[in-house]
Amino acid sequence: MKISKRKLLIRYPKAAVAKPRMTHADTWKKRPIVLRYWAYKDEIKIWGKQNKFKLKSEIYVKFYIPMPKSWSVKKKAKMLYTPHTQRPDVDNLLKGLMDAFLEEDSHVHTVYAQKFWDNEGGVEFYELENISLL
Repeated sequence: MKISKRKLLIRYPKAAVAKPRMTHADTWKKRPIVLRYWAYKDEIKIWGKQNKFKLKSEIYVKFYIPMPKSWSVKKKAKMLYTPHTQRPDVDNLLKGLMDAFLEEDSHVHTVYAQKFWDNEGGVEFYELENISLL
């Protein structure tokens, strides 16, 4: 196993939105969770175009989940940048991201995603070099 340096490419400054479970009825029901997801997709697409950013066939990403406002200052300090082990699931965050950037995601062959607690929320995209897991 050989992993070289990772290089931060760019950071999306807002929290990601996980892809919700949707039904055909969501085309006319307009549930708030679905509306929030569609708005996120539109917003991150625009951000990507403005920053000339595209997802490639290898995706290395860190999701930063904002801490609840109800937490004490002490608890926030303790939890900052620790792994986020609650919902939303990392795979649903990744699905939302891939749906926003990719028409077809069958060409994606490598994904490495993590999620952590943060004060603000955001998404960091990385590039890794000299990777060999065999």
